[in-house]
Amino acid sequence: MAYNKLNPEESRVILNKGTEMPYTGQYDKFYEKGVYTCKQCGEELFRSSDKFDSGSGWPSFDDAIEGKVKEIPDADGMRVEIVCANCGGHLGHVFRGEQITPKSTRHCVNSISMEFTPATKENSKKAYFAAGCFWGVEYHFAKMAGVIAADSGYMGGHTENPTYQDICTGTTGHLEVVEVTYDPSKVSYEVLAKLFFETHESAQTNGQGPDIGPQYLSAVFYNDEEEKETIEKLIAILATTGVKSATKLIKASEHPFYKAEDYHQDYYKKHNKTPYCHTYMKKF
Repeated sequence: MAYNKLNPEESRVILNKGTEMPYTGQYDKFYEKGVYTCKQCGEELFRSSDKFDSGSGWPSFDDAIEGKVKEIPDADGMRVEIVCANCGGHLGHVFRGEQITPKSTRHCVNSISMEFTPATKENSKKAYFAAGCFWGVEYHFAKMAGVIAADSGYMGGHTENPTYQDICTGTTGHLEVVEVTYDPSKVSYEVLAKLFFETHESAQTNGQGPDIGPQYLSAVFYNDEEEKETIEKLIAILATTGVKSATKLIKASEHPFYKAEDYHQDYYKKHNKTPYCHTYMKKF
């Protein structure tokens, strides 16, 4: 397999297991949406949705793309090295138990070991899901491979440009909705829809978990008949297991999406928490 040619400094780190100086790498304090790949072979390693500011001076991720990063304990038993599982290029080290994020894992990576591929919205599609508090819904969709962006907002009501305070009155008709921008060549609408059903209780009729109110109801705003048929098919499958879904199907073209205030975006990532009422449970 042909690998990218490395310059002397890249070789020092990637081939000879060196370390770049802290706070000098181009991906420290860098938070654009996209995927980080191996500088040597181009293999996808980390997603931007798993990146966080550890204050260490090196890019930090609390998770890696499954099967792409290999762990090798150092000979002295003091640390655990991480390398690209495809080419063996040195990335950095992984640390656990620091309690910095809910996963308590920090992949400490040299910027020079990676390339960044920004998320592209060309040929992308959008999907709209309401499943209770949008913080938790956004959290799960943002982590899915093929998802370019997951944005919290409001949809389905009769008030233009509603605020969170307006929504909380329960009188505007809006639901808390997550707009999922995704690459259909990497993830299908049906896979997204399955995640929607597997991260909330669609049978609940008055809200979701402890969040009770009309803004927290289960709903899908579909863009076309194919999406509607996909949701109906999944609802029928759930019915065979005894689940009577209360999910509403609403035509998206009749209801504009209003993006929520900035402090609602990436809420759990900003606060280093996990959703209190959205947990994944396989149903299909």
